[in-house]
Amino acid sequence: MTRITERLGIELPLIQAGMAGGSTTPQLVAAVSNAGGLGTLGAGYMTADQIRSAIREIRALTPHPFAVNLLLTEPVVPDPEQISAMQEKMKPFRTELGLPDPAPVTKFAEPFDEQMAVVLEERVPVFSFAFGLLPARWVEACKQAGILICGTATTVREALLLEASGVDLIVGQGMEAGGHRGTFAGPWQQGMIGTMALIPQIVDAVRIPVIAAGGIMDARGVAAALVLGAEAAQLGTAFLTCVESGAHPHYQQAILESTEEQITTIREFSGKPARGLTNAFHEQLERHAGDLPPYPIQNALTRDIRQAAARQNRTEFMSMWAGQGTRLSRRESAGELVKRIAEDLAKFHF
Repeated sequence: MTRITERLGIELPLIQAGMAGGSTTPQLVAAVSNAGGLGTLGAGYMTADQIRSAIREIRALTPHPFAVNLLLTEPVVPDPEQISAMQEKMKPFRTELGLPDPAPVTKFAEPFDEQMAVVLEERVPVFSFAFGLLPARWVEACKQAGILICGTATTVREALLLEASGVDLIVGQGMEAGGHRGTFAGPWQQGMIGTMALIPQIVDAVRIPVIAAGGIMDARGVAAALVLGAEAAQLGTAFLTCVESGAHPHYQQAILESTEEQITTIREFSGKPARGLTNAFHEQLERHAGDLPPYPIQNALTRDIRQAAARQNRTEFMSMWAGQGTRLSRRESAGELVKRIAEDLAKFHF
């Protein structure tokens, strides 16, 4: 037992990452929680109504604790000329996919206040977030509602800022982690610190429990995280190829067939650096990385391309986030994955 398993009311020091974009179905979240871990709904791109519906579906599938994850978004001012220039650079992709010229994008992200209101109204057991510091009013509201708060740090400095803000738990996101980088207190390049180096430094710097994330795929990774001082491990990529995953079937197959040499840092899909499988979209647009509109503007601009690519099974134009341990991916149920990790973890002696 660790402070995290005790506080969360879970059997295993294992958390399924809140991957936004549809991968974390209610079935996946519930399966992880039912198996003794903590399932997480990646709700960053969902509307308030969609979040509420998913939460209620999860509750119908499991009596156990689960988390909801949201993404903090800094206010951005669109630059019409920059947007127009980027749309022109992306025209060949739309032509290849048979898409018309895009309509002007007026909405770049779901209203965070509306999303957060649902989290509070539904009184989810755990709320996690990334990309910044949760405003004080929401921290206080969560505490009044009895909701545990978990923030994401990629450096010791960010961990200290999160602790000072009042969060209960910290996810230390190593550079091996799949998906978007959570760096918020400096240039993203300064937050590219490996999990093995990052976790013990955060553990020594803060008093609250730490969760290790980044490249962890099996019991060996979980055990290593615990030895480093973390009190739980967060796995994302390992769950992407589970039966309950909502990830596109061709995306899942690409992960299963990939090697660590195909994983890189990609900014072109969203304007924010994220780790995933390289493909034609990234490789052809990479030379224009300096011209990208910021997140979430670029993320909104590429939505029609990503959606069309998914419909047409064109992985060369899909964002396929994944961490560096993809060779360890398996096709199995989430319950089987958690059970396998629990059984293998019991063989280690701490």
